[in-house]
Amino acid sequence: MTYEIRTYGCQMNVHDSERLAGLLEEAGYVRAPEGADGDADVVVFNTCAVRENADNRLYGNLGRLAPKKASRPGMQIAVGGCLAQKDRDTIVKKAPWVDVVFGTHNIGKLPVLLERARVQQEAQVEIAESLEAFPSTLPTRRESAYAAWVSISVGCNNTCTFCIVPALRGKEKDRRPGDILAEVEALVAEGVSEITLLGQNVNAYGSDIGDREAFSKLLRACGNIEGLERVRFTSPHPRDFTDDVIAAMAETPNVMPQLHMPLQSGSDTVLKSMRRSYRQERYLGIIEKVRAAIPHAAITTDIIVGFPGETEADFEQTLHVVREARFAQAFTFQYSKRPGTPAATMENQIPKEVVQARYERLVALQEEISWEENKKQVGRTLELMVAEGEGRKDGATHRLSGRAPDNRLVHFTKPEQEVRPGDVVTVEVTYAAPHHLLAEGPVLDVRRTRAGDAWEKRTAAESAKPAGVLLGLPKIGVPEPLPAATGCGCD
Repeated sequence: MTYEIRTYGCQMNVHDSERLAGLLEEAGYVRAPEGADGDADVVVFNTCAVRENADNRLYGNLGRLAPKKASRPGMQIAVGGCLAQKDRDTIVKKAPWVDVVFGTHNIGKLPVLLERARVQQEAQVEIAESLEAFPSTLPTRRESAYAAWVSISVGCNNTCTFCIVPALRGKEKDRRPGDILAEVEALVAEGVSEITLLGQNVNAYGSDIGDREAFSKLLRACGNIEGLERVRFTSPHPRDFTDDVIAAMAETPNVMPQLHMPLQSGSDTVLKSMRRSYRQERYLGIIEKVRAAIPHAAITTDIIVGFPGETEADFEQTLHVVREARFAQAFTFQYSKRPGTPAATMENQIPKEVVQARYERLVALQEEISWEENKKQVGRTLELMVAEGEGRKDGATHRLSGRAPDNRLVHFTKPEQEVRPGDVVTVEVTYAAPHHLLAEGPVLDVRRTRAGDAWEKRTAAESAKPAGVLLGLPKIGVPEPLPAATGCGCD
């Protein structure tokens, strides 16, 4: 029996989907071919509940699957994730052809629920109110042979007025440091050379175990793991970003010079209304300290435009911070009203046309800054970790793509020597665009790595699968450092 998983939302959802795939494969399912588009025996939706169109997107996709399910006896549909945790029985009422609904806390139950629904011939809805197991303790089918997510905490203790995630993911719960490091070591032994530490509020790690410096200690401990070349983390919160974390980043060689630091707004008035526990001066102070300690750090952010009550003066303060901080990239969002959040019932909701106009001004400013910051990279010699699937035009341009230490995307000339995803190349940057760099000259050096060996072994194993069991090539590439605001706005 085949399965297909469709993932929406933040990195936590992506990580959960890798575990869902591992659970299904352990139960005997095989991955459907790429582009199956609902033709699998089991289709799983791993949902997000933060953006306004999350509900419509889910029910639209479920509606398109209804006739396929009606024509294929035995086909099953499951819905999990944040929207499932929020809507519970509503999903089955609106889409009675759904077989299983499970929440954010009990993803490990999916195979059992599918079997129970098959035997009992009725929908199974099971929503746990508290975490049953950390996602990282479950079986996995990683999308990448060389890069892996490692969950260090789940849940969030913040009370941002625009965010529904704490109600769906629960209070923060930390993993033991020894368990985290054991998982990292096991991944490195498999050939992984880059890990991304993952949490809803990743740098608050330690609050649950009573150690305010636990996160910086964890970063330093990762620096002692032989074979681990790159360490990243997402997403931190300015409230918890302390000097010991900056020192750990600067002093630990394999912690990459990259920081995603959500801003949300540059206005102190709006930040207070959002219930964000920092102000503009504090935020810019963190940026200044990071740049002093790590001069080549690339800093990215999340920004929400049009929060209830935001005035033109408030918006100008956001533009001011963008000019001062000079982000390498900003993930910008128009405020989305979510039922169940305090902001949804606030007065002075901003008209759509005003929000759109401000959004366009912000995007134009950030595009200009991103391009200027990327132009500073021209002439630099960079080590890239080779990726697969990151450059959409690589085939046509005879290029390959990779990620620099600061996570900038670089397209480079394909060398004569064989280069595999996970290998490392040295190039000189010759051209800059707002969202990528080019290295048009010859590759200066190629270093074959254990990660490249792991990719080659995995690809060969999947190519040798019997006909009819088509798992497809893994989508190799550095896990995108997209902010939780794409799905989770509590960071």
